Amino acid sequence: MQQKNEIVKKLQEGGVILYPTDTIWGLGCDATNEESCQKIHHIKNRPKSKNLIILVDSFLMLERYVPEFSEVCYQLADLAIKPLTIIYPKAKDLAPSVVAEDGSVGIRLTKDPICLELIKGLKKPLVSTSANLSGEHYPTCFNDVPDEIKNEVDAIIYERLDEIQVAPSQVIKIGLDGQIKILRK
Repeated sequence: MQQKNEIVKKLQEGGVILYPTDTIWGLGCDATNEESCQKIHHIKNRPKSKNLIILVDSFLMLERYVPEFSEVCYQLADLAIKPLTIIYPKAKDLAPSVVAEDGSVGIRLTKDPICLELIKGLKKPLVSTSANLSGEHYPTCFNDVPDEIKNEVDAIIYERLDEIQVAPSQVIKIGLDGQIKILRK
C-alpha cells in the first residue's frame, strides 16, 4: 500500500508511471494534465496527433468528463466480458492529448484492482497507453517493456511482473444516436 501512495503522489506531481493494467503493461499519468500527457508522447516517441485512452473507476467519474452519451454505453460497459474501451463524444475537462479533434475520448471503465486503487487515490482519470515505443509490438509482460521506457518513467509498480497479458482492449465508438462502430476487436 505504501508504494501505491508514493505512486499516486508522483501522478499528482505530474509524473508518468509504468504499471500493469487490466489488459497489457501501460504508461499512465493524470489524464487532466497536458504536460504529463506530452511526457508520455515523448517517452513513446509517439506522434502528438495520436490521442491517449483513459481509465475511470465508475460511471460517476465517466459522467464528469463526458456529460452526454447514449444509454447503450451503460449496458455495454456492464456486460463486457473482456476489457472494453468506448469512444465517447464531447469530452470535457481533460488534457488536449486525450481528446480527439472531433471532441471524442476513449475511456475504459476498469475493474483491475491496481488501476482502481490508483484512480481512487488520484481522484481523476488515469491515462492508459501501451508501454512500447510507437509502432512496436505492445508488451505482454514486464520483461517485454523496453529498457528505454523503464528508464524514462518517474515510477514503476512492481507487481504482476510475470503475468502474461495477450491483448489490448476492444475499442468501439458510439455516437449520441447509439450507432456502434467497432474499431478494434
